[in-house]
Amino acid sequence: MRPMSTKLSFSRKLAGFFGSFGVLGGAARELWLTFLIKFLIVAAYEITFVTIVLWLSSDLGMNDQTALAVAGAWGLTMMGATLLVGSLTDALGLRRTFFLGVWICLIARAIMALVTVKWVALSGLFLLAIGEALGTPVLVAATRVYSNTRQRSLSFSLIYAIMNLGFLVGSYIFDWVRQSLGEHGHWSLPHLGWHLTTYRALFLVSWVIELLVLPAVWCLRDGVEVTNDGVTVVKAGPLPVPHGPPWTSAWATVHKSGRDTVDFFVKLVAQPGFYRLLSFLLLVACLKVVFTQLFWIFPKWGVRELGEGAPVGHLLAINNWFIILLVPIVGALTQRFSAYRMVILGGVVTAISVFVMALPPPWFLPLAKSALGDWIGRHYLGLHGAVHPYYVMITLFIIILSFGEALYSPRVYEYSAAIAPKGREASYGALSYIPSLASKLLVAIVGGALLAKFCPQVGERHSSMLWLFVALAATVAPIGLVALQRFIRVQEAGRDDADRTKAD
Repeated sequence: MRPMSTKLSFSRKLAGFFGSFGVLGGAARELWLTFLIKFLIVAAYEITFVTIVLWLSSDLGMNDQTALAVAGAWGLTMMGATLLVGSLTDALGLRRTFFLGVWICLIARAIMALVTVKWVALSGLFLLAIGEALGTPVLVAATRVYSNTRQRSLSFSLIYAIMNLGFLVGSYIFDWVRQSLGEHGHWSLPHLGWHLTTYRALFLVSWVIELLVLPAVWCLRDGVEVTNDGVTVVKAGPLPVPHGPPWTSAWATVHKSGRDTVDFFVKLVAQPGFYRLLSFLLLVACLKVVFTQLFWIFPKWGVRELGEGAPVGHLLAINNWFIILLVPIVGALTQRFSAYRMVILGGVVTAISVFVMALPPPWFLPLAKSALGDWIGRHYLGLHGAVHPYYVMITLFIIILSFGEALYSPRVYEYSAAIAPKGREASYGALSYIPSLASKLLVAIVGGALLAKFCPQVGERHSSMLWLFVALAATVAPIGLVALQRFIRVQEAGRDDADRTKAD
């Protein structure tokens, strides 16, 4: 009887697991369109993001320092625009904001792909920062608005997995175009008079992907609201603008929207919950430092420690594959847990993962010589000769990191949306991007100095110290979230306050 009971219990759990995905069965079409828009926007963004510094150096003639400074200024512009976009979205509505963002990105990418005059091309780059800010953060609000409380956790987990799928596709396209045209090749379209470099051709490819977003946005309905009782459509009225020439009406719309945006932002800052959320997000930024480190510092570190041609991209791709597989499963299994608790748990796992890289590489030499090291080095990475212990360390680090990311990162977006007052979903959704943006500033300020000190191009290296600093920075997040939860934690909509009561 006991084995049968155990078998039935397992069957019920398995059925319950797959049944948890059934909450999306009656989801509004806008939620599925949000998933599609997310995939396309992220794929276009990834292609552009990994190309920018190469384009600044190769096509616009900037040295490494200047190119990175311009890229940093671009990130700062996006950060400022992102903080204001939420309020603008609350004023304009999701659909209008999507349209505005897509059109700005299309114009910006066309300028970057087709124009060779430096100052004009750079204006396109900074215009793109505004367009991206009008798109990606708004998707957080859309996921909240177009899902009910039963669907919310799984929806945020799925959209995070879809984001990683977009990164994967964008990375593959990036390699495919470069391999087809050559790193410094050209793509000629004589009938149009275009002679594009490889990097400008990549911008054109991202423009085509961005263009595909327009039909999806067109299919969104105005005024859709999703609750536990079902889907309702409240027809959104036109923006109150005066009659007259188109440019007069356009200016009046922009002026009113700007005034409403400032008003929304002033009210947002005046709300007590704003500062609690801001404190929460600044702590989460310590976790995001790990990922910014991977994209900005890790490639140079990999070349210096492992040699030119080190398969850094393949190593980073491990994270995307794991996230695509893990996030929906973790989201389905942890729906009943509050977002705040999941961020703490994920933060602990994330911090532990980085400490792997702070350990002495000789400790991992037996693993590098084992069947595991052989599979990682020869079968996955295509290496020849002995497998450096760092390859095993990096693989373990990124796998553990992926588990931590799957636990916490989607729930950061959910937490920001779940505590948002009604009518302020986009404002709080935009704020959820503060950790990613703030981490870029932190790494830009400190990361270069750490790399130069502990892993210089020439001279003695102490890379374990570099990773130790990153691990300690990541540790600040879970410790701070536990120590300060009495002061910064806010009740999440659709959940009881039992966890918070226990904490208090």
